Amino acid sequence: MPILLALSVVFGIIIGTFYAKHFSGNRLNIINSGSNRLNNLLRIIDDQYVDTVDIDNLVEKAMPEILAELDPHSVYISSRDVQQATDDLRGSFSGVGIEFVIREDTIRVQNVIADGPAERAGLLAGDKIVMIDDKPFVGEEVTNEEAMHRLKGPKGSKVKVGVTRYGNKEVKQYVITRDDITTHSVSATYMLDAHTGYMKIKSFGETTYEEMLVALAQLSTSGMEQLVIDLRDNNGGYMLSAVQIADEFLPARRMIVYTEGRKSPREDYVSSGRGSYQNLPLVVLINETSASAAEIVAGAIQDNDRGTVIGRRSFGKGLVQKPIEFPDGSMIRLTIARYYTPSGRCIQKPYTLGKDRHYEEDLLLRYQHGEFFSQDSIKQSGPAYHTVLGRTVYGGGGIMPDIFVAEDTSEITSYYKEAAMSGLIMQFAFEYTDANRQKLKPYTELSPFVTYLKSQGLPEQFATWAEKHGLKRRNLMLQTSHKLFEKYLISRVVYNMLNEEAWMKYLNADDPAVREALDVFNKNAAFPKPDGKGDKPQTTAFMGNGPRLPLRPHLVASYSWS
Repeated sequence: MPILLALSVVFGIIIGTFYAKHFSGNRLNIINSGSNRLNNLLRIIDDQYVDTVDIDNLVEKAMPEILAELDPHSVYISSRDVQQATDDLRGSFSGVGIEFVIREDTIRVQNVIADGPAERAGLLAGDKIVMIDDKPFVGEEVTNEEAMHRLKGPKGSKVKVGVTRYGNKEVKQYVITRDDITTHSVSATYMLDAHTGYMKIKSFGETTYEEMLVALAQLSTSGMEQLVIDLRDNNGGYMLSAVQIADEFLPARRMIVYTEGRKSPREDYVSSGRGSYQNLPLVVLINETSASAAEIVAGAIQDNDRGTVIGRRSFGKGLVQKPIEFPDGSMIRLTIARYYTPSGRCIQKPYTLGKDRHYEEDLLLRYQHGEFFSQDSIKQSGPAYHTVLGRTVYGGGGIMPDIFVAEDTSEITSYYKEAAMSGLIMQFAFEYTDANRQKLKPYTELSPFVTYLKSQGLPEQFATWAEKHGLKRRNLMLQTSHKLFEKYLISRVVYNMLNEEAWMKYLNADDPAVREALDVFNKNAAFPKPDGKGDKPQTTAFMGNGPRLPLRPHLVASYSWS
């Protein structure tokens, strides 16, 4: 037996060696295919290239390029940027507790969180941060990304900042001990009138559902009998948060959304029936930058005929990304599935693999084609589906609202356009606020504050200031766009001195979509009816003088938190 066993082993080795040599070419072909070929390429460069190469840096540059050959939403995030990419969705981060804006290559403190690290150290709104950790921090290196990288850090760690204050050129040093900072995705909650609650959700993060429940309880105690949920300019976030929010308004056993992909089996998300607001009259506001999780909520409400969707066609992102982390701290967000609304439609707008210029420029093309100004300019080429009550809805390009509200461009002039897009209005509003903080501080209520600001002639002040900064004064155009200038300028000063909710209250006071929502409630028409009207959305005409570039910068907060 030992002899036979030894002969078998020797025979096996001989046969194995023969086949290894005979099929070595095929084996190499297998190894050199796909990802192994990339590994081999990097090894060969590292071993044989004429100069020394930083392989890690080479991979860092190659990863985004590889993912760019896939769909538009599969992305690579470096280890340096991962924290920033996830902070907004987590609902908290560790930092110094300031809201800042960069003007003239300098960090300017916009707001200081009450009882936060920066306030405890002595910083004030209006301060300019010119040094960080004893090194000058001004000039071209001052970017949002670099500023947040230097100011954020682990809880309990310290950062030293050098600050100049208005009217004093002396640099004062402050040591700030970083702490946990809470951020909110429900940014405004108030009553539009005696019966109508309003809630602005600007993103879908880990704490959004809990924030929404608190907001709904607050509105209920104020007499809410009907609700407007504002998802305009909401770029999305976590799908689970969107599912939880939709579940709060839907009766039991209603489809909210389902996902399916090549390697991801279908997964259904169905309402539990435990929501406390299943019968509350509901309106959802959307626009062209409402995307992803925001579209899940809007689609669930629309397809289940649970409420009325008002605004303009949403962005059209129907792809699901999975975050995958690497040992070095970097990560990718890889598209693994598509999501489908309850009627079965995928609202992902068309794209081609690789760098799709038309996809990236889609919103601009919509403006140029007149979609934001006329419903007839909207071309939905996707298949038709039907809501629970039989209303027709379409896939393949966002959520089309039940009631279309056009963008108003009647007062826009080339002078206003240049002032808005150049950032001069934002800059003037900040400098005006900074120079008049002591005068503005007594105004803690919105209405008297707005009345005071209207008496200050801000558009004329701006025109004089802007001419000194390179924008030629155009008196006739200033007169034509006077209301737009005044609204934009006042909104920014309100944001600077009060808070985001006051800012939204001011903007919503004469907002066409909000007015349309109130009209729907007044007509008791929030719940759709199976009368065929869903085949073509109604139109509320706030028409202007033709397609223009997107000019609503006053609707964007545009500040960064650290």
